[in-house]
Amino acid sequence: MAKQHPHFLTGQHDRSIPAHDPALIITSRNNPRIRLLRALLKRSERESSGLALIEGRHHVLEALQHPGLVRQLLAVPEALKGQRVWDLFEDYRRRGGSYLFVSVDVLESFSFKFAHQGIAAVIEQRWESLEQVKLARGDYWLALEAIQDPGNLGTILRTCDATGCCGVLLLDHTTDPYDLAALRASRGAIFTRRLVRASFPSFVDWKRRHGYTVIGTSDAASAHYKLINYPEAAILLMGSERQGLSAEQQAACDLVVSIPMRGSSDSLNVSIAAAVVLYEIIQGDIY
Repeated sequence: MAKQHPHFLTGQHDRSIPAHDPALIITSRNNPRIRLLRALLKRSERESSGLALIEGRHHVLEALQHPGLVRQLLAVPEALKGQRVWDLFEDYRRRGGSYLFVSVDVLESFSFKFAHQGIAAVIEQRWESLEQVKLARGDYWLALEAIQDPGNLGTILRTCDATGCCGVLLLDHTTDPYDLAALRASRGAIFTRRLVRASFPSFVDWKRRHGYTVIGTSDAASAHYKLINYPEAAILLMGSERQGLSAEQQAACDLVVSIPMRGSSDSLNVSIAAAVVLYEIIQGDIY
C-alpha cells in the first residue's frame, strides 16, 4: 500500500504571485504546516511517512538533480536571490512543484546548521528490498550491523560513493541514514547509493542462497587486510562502533581480515576502517 503523505505536500499554489510578496511568507513557528515539518525530525515520523528533511544549498541542489525526489521546497526569498539555487527553485516552482516561502526564523525551527542559507526540502526516502540486490562482477556492497552514530553512517555513505561501492545494507538496529546529521555527513551520497534494511538472519540466509562472499573485520583476525586477494564481487560487513563484529557475525563471514594498529589505540573509528578496507578491495579497479 502506498504511503499517505502529510497534507502539507498536496496544497496548490498561485504561481502568478511574485516570490517576494511578504504576504506569502510564513513567519510563525506555530503554523500547522511548520509543525508537520518539524515532526520529520523524529525517526518514527520519517519512517511512517517515508519522507525526510534536508537543509542547505549543497544538499538541495544535489536532490534536485534526481527527478521526483523532492516533494516540497522551503525557501527564504531574500536569502536566495541572485544565487544559482534561486534559479533552480524558480524552475522547480514553474514546473508545478510544491513549495513554501518561510522566514529565516521559521527555517531555524527545524534546520539547525544551514538556516542562514535560506533553503530546505522535504524528500522522498528511497529503499530497496534485499531480494532486489543482485551482485554482478565488480559489485561491492557494505553491510553495517548496529551502527549507532548518524555522523558515522553519513561518512560511510560518502566513502561508498567515492569508492563506487553500490550501496549499504543496514542490518538490525542501525541508525537512520535520513537523520539530519547523517544527511549532512553524506554530502549528497544519500542520493546516489542504494539502501536496504534487513535483519541479520535474513542477510545471512540471502548471502547463503546466492553464494555471495562476505568479508568481515576483526582486530583478532590473522589475515592482514592488504595481503588478501579479494573476490570480484563481495559484501564488506562492519560491526557496531563499540563492539565490532560478534563471534556469531564473524562466523557468518567467508573471510575475516584485520587492520594492524601500530600505536596505543586498539581500533579505528568504524567509518575510517570501512574506508581503509573498501579502498583496498577496489584498488585493482582504479590503479
